[in-house]
Amino acid sequence: MGIVTADIAISLDGFAAGPDQSLEHPLGGGAADRLHVWMFEYADAHTAEIDAITAAGAYVMGRNMFGPVRHEWPAPGEPLGDWIGWWGDEPPYHAPVFVLTHYPRDPLELTGTTFHFVTDGIHSAVEQARAIAGDADVAIAGGAETLNQALWAGIVDELRLHVAPVTLGAGERVFDRVPSLELELLSERVTPEVAHLTYRVRR
Repeated sequence: MGIVTADIAISLDGFAAGPDQSLEHPLGGGAADRLHVWMFEYADAHTAEIDAITAAGAYVMGRNMFGPVRHEWPAPGEPLGDWIGWWGDEPPYHAPVFVLTHYPRDPLELTGTTFHFVTDGIHSAVEQARAIAGDADVAIAGGAETLNQALWAGIVDELRLHVAPVTLGAGERVFDRVPSLELELLSERVTPEVAHLTYRVRR
C-alpha cells in the first residue's frame, strides 16, 4: 500500500491562497499568482517535483480547490451550473479525485479523471481514495483547509512544501489550528523560483 502525500505551494509567511478568492481570482488577491510561477513559467526546471505531484493513484481535494461554488450545486443552465473544475475538460490528475463537500453531487467523468463528491468527511475520502489507488500513493491536493484537516487527523505521511519567495500577509494559511507536528526533513532543493522541502510527518 502506498502512503498519503500532500503537496502545496505556499508563501514565505505560510499562505496557500490570498484573500478574496473569486471566479476571476481563484487564488485570491495580492501576489498569490506568484505561488505557482515555478510550475507554469519554469516547468522544465521542476519536472521531478511536478511528476511527483501527478504520480498519485488517487487524490483528495477541498471543494474550493474544485471551483468557486460555496453552497448547493447549481442546476444545469444556472450560473456555474455546468462547472467542471478550474482546469476545463482535461484536468491534470488522470486519476480519481475525491472532493470534500457538504452537498451531494453525482460523479463527474472527464478526460482521464473522475471527480467523486464526498459528504462524510476526510477520513471517508481518504479511505475511498486508498481503495482505488491500491499500491500507489494517495495525494492530498489542497487547498490549505483540506490539508489542515488531514494534518489534524494524522493521515499525512509525507508533506511536500513548495515555498515561493513572496509574502501575502493574509488569506488561507497552512497549519492554522493544527496541533504541534514533528517533521523530519527528507530532501530540499532551492531554486530562484521556489524552495522544494519534503518532510516525513512523524507519529
